[in-house]
Amino acid sequence: MALDEATAAFLTQMGEGGSKPLHEMSPEEARGLGAELAALYGEGPDMHRFAELSAPGIDGYLIPLRLLSPSESPRGVIVYFHGGGWTMGTVAEFDTLGRVLAERTGCAVALVEYRLAPENPYPTAVDDSWAALQWIDSNVETLAGRRVPLIAAGDSAGANLVAVLAIRARDAGAPDLAMQILVCPVTDCDLDNETYRDPANQLIVTREAMSWYWSNYAPDPSLREKPDLSPARASELSNVAPAVMVIAEHDVLRQEGENYAKLLSDAGVPVESKVFAGQMHDFFCFVNVLPGSAEGISFVVDAIDHRLSTLTERQLQR
Repeated sequence: MALDEATAAFLTQMGEGGSKPLHEMSPEEARGLGAELAALYGEGPDMHRFAELSAPGIDGYLIPLRLLSPSESPRGVIVYFHGGGWTMGTVAEFDTLGRVLAERTGCAVALVEYRLAPENPYPTAVDDSWAALQWIDSNVETLAGRRVPLIAAGDSAGANLVAVLAIRARDAGAPDLAMQILVCPVTDCDLDNETYRDPANQLIVTREAMSWYWSNYAPDPSLREKPDLSPARASELSNVAPAVMVIAEHDVLRQEGENYAKLLSDAGVPVESKVFAGQMHDFFCFVNVLPGSAEGISFVVDAIDHRLSTLTERQLQR
C-alpha cells in the first residue's frame, strides 16, 4: 500500500523546510529537530497527578522520571522509554503521548529520561533504563496507591530498551512485567535486510540515519550483536513478558520487527502484532498530527485493556 495521504503531506511540508538529512546533523542539531516535532503535538489531557521524580542509577546518577496519573487509583503503571535513536528525546517531548496513554488506559505513565549517546554510549541507556524500571517496581504502591501490574513500553530505540529489559527481568526473576509494548522496535543491528534496502522506506528514518544512530550508541561494531543491543540475537526468548508489537509498513525497521514477533511467538511468548498499512516509522508518536497515530494508540490501548482485565479476573479467582 502507498504511504497514506496525511503522512505524505507531512513529509512534503518537512522537506520544504530545507533541513539537511538527519545523518548529516550533529547530535545537538538533531535534538533541536526533535523538539520542533514535539511542538506540533499540542497539550495532552489534564492529569490527576503530575510529578517530577528521580530514580537512583549507577555511580550515584539520578535518572529523571515524569509521572502522569489519570486518577487516584490507576489500574496499572506503564513505564515508557522514548525513541530517538538513543541520541534524541526528552520526557517533555513525549509528555503529550504519555498523557494520552494514561487517559486512554487508566494507567499511570512513568516517562524515563535515560542518558543519551554519543556523550553516554552503550551501556548507559540500558543501564539507566534497568535501574529506573527496578526502582519503579519497588515503589509501585507509592506511585499507584496499591500494587498494580507493571508494563514496559517504548518506541524505536526505546522499544529496543524494552525488549532488552524484558529479557533482563526474566533472567533476574523480577520485575514481573505484565506486558512489553514494542512500537517500531530496533531489534537487530543488520542494516542490509529487505526493508532497509527498499527505497519506499527511506522516509523520516533512513538506512543512513540508523547507521548514524548505531554509530552514536555503539561506536564499536563488535558490540552490536550482543543481545543487550540486538535482542533478536538472544539465545533464548522463552518466558519473557507477553508482547504487543506495532509495526509500520513503510519503515526500514519493519522486517526486524516482524522477525522479532516471530521469534517471540516461536519461543512460546504470547504476541499480538499488527503491521499498519501506509504508515512510516514511529507514526504512533505523532499525536494530533497523523491519523495513523490514533489507530496505533487504539490498538495498544485495547491490548492493554484486555490484558489488565484478564489479570483482574485471575486475581479475583484467587
